Amino acid sequence: MTDHSIAPSLTRRSLTARNEPRIPEPYANGDRVLRTAAFVAAVCGALYGYDTGIISGALLSITDEFGLDHRMQEIVTAAILAGAVIGALATSWLSERIGRKLSVMGVSALFTLGAIACAMAPSVGALITARVFLGMAVGGSTQVVPMYISELAPQHRRGNLVTMFNVAIGVGILLASIVGFGLHDVWSWRTMVAVAAIPAAIVFVAMAFMPRSPRWAAENIGIHAAIDVLRRVRTTRREIRHEVTQIRDATTDADPADSGWRGIRQAWARPALIAALGVAFFTQCGGLEMMIYYAPTFLSGVGFGKESALLASLGVAIVYAVMTLLGCLFVDRIGRRRLMLVMIPGSVVSLIGLGIMFASGAHGGWQGWLTIGFLLAFMLFNSGGIQVCGWLLGAEMFPLAMRGPATALHAAMLWGSNLIVTGTALSLVHAIGLGSTMWVYAGVNLASFVFVLLFVPETAGASLEDIEAALRSGRFRPTRGHTAIAAAA
Repeated sequence: MTDHSIAPSLTRRSLTARNEPRIPEPYANGDRVLRTAAFVAAVCGALYGYDTGIISGALLSITDEFGLDHRMQEIVTAAILAGAVIGALATSWLSERIGRKLSVMGVSALFTLGAIACAMAPSVGALITARVFLGMAVGGSTQVVPMYISELAPQHRRGNLVTMFNVAIGVGILLASIVGFGLHDVWSWRTMVAVAAIPAAIVFVAMAFMPRSPRWAAENIGIHAAIDVLRRVRTTRREIRHEVTQIRDATTDADPADSGWRGIRQAWARPALIAALGVAFFTQCGGLEMMIYYAPTFLSGVGFGKESALLASLGVAIVYAVMTLLGCLFVDRIGRRRLMLVMIPGSVVSLIGLGIMFASGAHGGWQGWLTIGFLLAFMLFNSGGIQVCGWLLGAEMFPLAMRGPATALHAAMLWGSNLIVTGTALSLVHAIGLGSTMWVYAGVNLASFVFVLLFVPETAGASLEDIEAALRSGRFRPTRGHTAIAAAA
């Protein structure tokens, strides 16, 4: 790898050459390499989903072993989120310094060590510390994996490939729920946690054979390094030539004042920051993560049996996995903005209904089924809408020169707001009741609808360089017909 101190000069020389770089023929199986790289990196999402979701089924056993009250349950659950904030910010520097690919490898190593440390924790204090460490891997993965896939993917498939990360999260949560429901009497909670180390180690090895990000290569090594990468993941010379031209123009025109943390403060970049961070906040504070972590605890508290509560949690995970998969398949076709505006009202109505059922204290017969119905309906609308777009927008809205720290800030917002919700959910329930808590989250979802309507433009179909051009020209804004910003030029 070129030394970072001399890389900028090499980049400038290669990007400002008068002659166009020669574009060789792409290697065979470019599409297969692209899909494989996106899949391997996205497995980190499954690790994130499993490591955060397994607490739902394991918390009851952990509580029994360590004698936890509701406040300590919150701390054990939220510890992984505190680590995620740290990991997201720390991985920003790492992904810029050594690249996206090597950073994904580092994150997978942390996943392996963190899972083992949690499983071996001799006390609740050690468990909390280990979960903070594991959380650093979770946060790091959410910073670097969507960015890596986004920079590797062609514009017409970026939504589909980046949201593979969301699908993997859903699969991880589903596996955690299956383990929590089906094996809670067979495996100890320590075994439940430890098994995540195996796929994490596999990802570490597999990533060594994957391509690096072409955008990072262009900025830090040179345009010819980017061409070499694109030859591995594109199928035609025309695709490579078009993308190289866009990357070269964006990198050549970059102002040093627009790079890194300084760039984030530039006025022209502010609309992207507001849109991406706002959606990130509402993604977590809308209540979905709370349902994933605490659904069995909530349902047990209103009279559902342990088996029924765990089965409902499994249903939550199934709906999450199915809806994120459908979102992955259709987000490029429907559009990010339109998908959120269509689905959010369903989340609001579902939470209002769920609040009514919890407030009435009914849990038997048809009323119990109705309660579960509202819960699953909320998961359907929330996971199929704003959850699909939360990570995607953070991966595609920020210009290349500031993308590393900006995506770190985006991930930190996701995990910081998640930490607030998870660390206060049970206390809020104790203070105002479960029904009123659902109505609070219904209000948050209503606010998210207004926010998307006013501040989030449509980015489907636009290349990363198109999005940057829209920001610089002041065209980064919503349109009445949900027209993509590239088409609205």
